[in-house]
Amino acid sequence: TTSIILLDSPVGTGFSYARDVEGYHDIGDFSFSMHVLIFLNKWFTDHPHYQSNPFFVGGSSYAGKMSPIIAQHISQEIELGKQPKINLKGYVVGNPVTGSDYDDNFRVPYAHGVGIISDQLYEAAIRNCKGSYIRPTDKMCARVLNTFQNLVSEIDVSQILGVNCIRGMLTHRFLSEEYIQLSDPSPEQPTLDCFSYRYYLCNIWANDDSTREALGVKRRRP
Repeated sequence: TTSIILLDSPVGTGFSYARDVEGYHDIGDFSFSMHVLIFLNKWFTDHPHYQSNPFFVGGSSYAGKMSPIIAQHISQEIELGKQPKINLKGYVVGNPVTGSDYDDNFRVPYAHGVGIISDQLYEAAIRNCKGSYIRPTDKMCARVLNTFQNLVSEIDVSQILGVNCIRGMLTHRFLSEEYIQLSDPSPEQPTLDCFSYRYYLCNIWANDDSTREALGVKRRRP
């Protein structure tokens, strides 16, 4: 059998929240990783019968940057004899963000691989940019990349088969913020065919009083 711990992190995402608004201020890459380590230490302390199980750190999307940091820190602690509670075996990432330059530089070959750009444009990019597609060093490379950006702007880069809807329509709010009257019409509502429509519904659900009460978040009064 396999056990999975699903953790919404950093604070303010998913079901996680802070009772003190100051808790939302310290959510940088490193501090987020340390918060996860604190959680894991406490969790394994409370559930000692899981301490001998092989353990993998896993994450998707932006957690692709955090998972290796967390795993490395656990490994270092184990080597120093400070972390005997976690039987770390490795880490797993899915669709990970690894670093802006690395990720962004691969967008051109990826776009060609899935048929977003033509063979001719891809060959021109290879010939003029010589594998560097982020900061062009000459006019020909800049022209090729400008054409590439114009084509990519017509799709949703996160959901290439979906409708290209305007992003940033929703104002993301923490569960600890003031309640919004759900009966008020929202000009930010995306259309049903937008991938972001599910975020719109989640935003309403997460800020509903009954949801907040179930999670233990008290509504602040003026």
